[in-house]
Amino acid sequence: MKQIEVVAAIIRKGDKIFATQRGYGEWKDWWEFPGGKIEAGETPEEALVREIREELSTEISVDEFLCTVEYDYPAFHLKMYCYLCSLLTEALHLNEHEATKWLTKDGLDSVKWLPADLEVKEKLKSAIEI
Repeated sequence: MKQIEVVAAIIRKGDKIFATQRGYGEWKDWWEFPGGKIEAGETPEEALVREIREELSTEISVDEFLCTVEYDYPAFHLKMYCYLCSLLTEALHLNEHEATKWLTKDGLDSVKWLPADLEVKEKLKSAIEI
């Protein structure tokens, strides 16, 4: 099975977490934490900064490693490195996503998360104070 390594940013602002809605592909309209594939020679942290710059035209601080999620999608095995992050600039522009939401801890269950992101959502609800 094909293996894909990606990074995800759990961007926090105050008591809210940033979520993005996919605007394309098989999982269109499902929600996820923004991020993307790690390129050859990149550390996960470098990949995350680059991906967020590409996807949202903003700068982040990668603050703390949260978890690694492994999930078998039908066509590939995903390994996702998840980091707690904060915005360095306030501007956000949707270059790839359909919509965004700032969710409170209690609001994390209000969107339809991608399967791999469900584990991250549950960890967030129990592991950190937001």
